[in-house]
Amino acid sequence: MRNDDETEVGTGVENRAGDENVPVRFDTKIAVLLREDLESWQRLNVTAFLVSGLGTVAPEVIGEPYTDADGTAYLPMFRQPVLVFEGTKEILTAAHGRALSRSLPRAVFTSDLFSTGNDRDNRAAVRAVGKDQLDLVGMAIYGPRNAVDKVLKGARMHP
Repeated sequence: MRNDDETEVGTGVENRAGDENVPVRFDTKIAVLLREDLESWQRLNVTAFLVSGLGTVAPEVIGEPYTDADGTAYLPMFRQPVLVFEGTKEILTAAHGRALSRSLPRAVFTSDLFSTGNDRDNRAAVRAVGKDQLDLVGMAIYGPRNAVDKVLKGARMHP
């Protein structure tokens, strides 16, 4: 559905109808914030885990399924880029507090999850610690672009 400005209503996507050359601009942002001291394999693992939950609480972030020229079907993916940032432990802690205060959809990954091997133990490890004592190594957030930008204050784009 489109409004008078040709913005897809309810999707957070701005694009002019019928003009495939006009860039799509999203009024929402998907972002992952990683603690800067993680190993490369940890960064990849944490990012994958964190973004996996967003589509369950914000189904609008999921696009349409893909099909190649031969008709082979592929799973749908996020409809917009995932931006990855990094920061210190203090920046991550502050961002977590700001995400909570803004009630943005979020996922967290704590250092304890590196020593667990399944979802049940992961959830138990997070449940065992209060929100202000979580040893965060990563967080994913989704929401209006300006709100996500405010949450990420002090973080920098991942190199």
